[in-house]
Amino acid sequence: MDSDLSLELSGDGLRELVDEAMQRIAAHLDSLPDQPAWNSDGAAALARTVAEPMPEDGQPVAKILDYLFQELIPVTFNTASPGYLAFIPGGGVPHAAVADLISGAINRYVGVWIAAPGLAQIEATVVRWFCDIIGFPKEAGGFLTTGGSLANWSAMVTARRCRLPDDFLSATIYTSNQAHHSVLRAATLAGFPEANVRLVEVDEQYRVCVNLLSDRITADRASGMTPFAIVGHAGTVNTGAVDDLDSLADLASHENLWLHVDAAYGGFFMLTDRGRRLLRGIERADSVTLDPHKGLFLPYGTGCLLTRDLEHLRRAHTIRADYMPALQEQNEFVDLCDISPELSRDFRGLRVWLPLKMHGVAPFRSNLDEKLDLAEWATRELRKISDEIDDELEIVAQPQLSILAFRLRREGLDEPALAKLNEEFLERINTTRRVYLTPTLLDERYVIRICVLCFRTHLDRMQECMKEVRRALTELERK
Repeated sequence: MDSDLSLELSGDGLRELVDEAMQRIAAHLDSLPDQPAWNSDGAAALARTVAEPMPEDGQPVAKILDYLFQELIPVTFNTASPGYLAFIPGGGVPHAAVADLISGAINRYVGVWIAAPGLAQIEATVVRWFCDIIGFPKEAGGFLTTGGSLANWSAMVTARRCRLPDDFLSATIYTSNQAHHSVLRAATLAGFPEANVRLVEVDEQYRVCVNLLSDRITADRASGMTPFAIVGHAGTVNTGAVDDLDSLADLASHENLWLHVDAAYGGFFMLTDRGRRLLRGIERADSVTLDPHKGLFLPYGTGCLLTRDLEHLRRAHTIRADYMPALQEQNEFVDLCDISPELSRDFRGLRVWLPLKMHGVAPFRSNLDEKLDLAEWATRELRKISDEIDDELEIVAQPQLSILAFRLRREGLDEPALAKLNEEFLERINTTRRVYLTPTLLDERYVIRICVLCFRTHLDRMQECMKEVRRALTELERK
């Protein structure tokens, strides 16, 4: 039988393939400051060109890469752009792409420690670094996920299996009405009835009202329900609000509830002095969600779940099978398949470890401090602009971290009319595509968000953002 070597690739062959890709990647990265921050032109028609039958024969790689870079990539939200101030930016430091190339090329299995001891330890070491950032004790641990949604779900499953009996349908979960939708989804996917998730009102800074949350717990106990967990927030998506985590920890301790903190957006601000002051109490949580693809500027698909006690993860996830190799019994090392829902998984620890080993943590801390400064600068500038016009630019949510929310107010307009005005205002701000802002609803008011988090976003692009705000206001005045 003849050997089929058609999928083999020599070192030289791989180098030629990577060189073809690098020509386009390098040009893409170098041109990022001049690229549109968003582009949805012809999106449906473009997507239809990709929906094709599976090819029987291959095409030249140059043709494929040209199609990808010239046709498909430009019609996207440009999340790597310095002008991307929408949703929660990531940015994606390119160093991590090199780590992913290495990881994919060597194709090592890290789910069981003995299969790749040094590589598995890379992820364990990264997780230890994260525990230190949060202030967790030496007994803490965790694992890298694909993002905050999976981390929140794994946290709910872990808490349920560690704290509740098999019949848990009377258990209730308490969180802010500003919670990310993944919190509700995590609860329902973990088996809790949706009605058992209590969305508690917030104060004027959009932080959960701890006294109201306490009242809900008392009322639920009196009605025969089983209060079980609190989900606090270290940076909500809407406004970047940080709950009073110390007070939530006091309440959770008093009521014997599990405290999970969704710090997907804000957790890595713990690297800064301001962030540590604001997030005080996070170190008392039972579990914490982090997203390195947000606050550490890594590529999407990099999340993390930490627990104050690693044994909670083992208790929740360990299942034995005859075909598995011998698993770790030493506390010094960890089998990732024993503490997480995944058995087959990629070697995602390298994409965190390599950039931090190359640069150290100092530039990441400095970048986060810069983003805090830029959000405060933008708030001051919006107030200056408001003083110059007949209408009012209202700061609806002052930045606690690097998100702020504002809207245009015009005397005599009711809320539906103001919503329509601000929709048009936002559309005009985004028209030139030098920046991309997105809206949300706060107390049923349509507001415009600025989220500064991309490592490529600096004062020059924020000045452009304010220029676009001024231009949009002028255009609205001419109507």
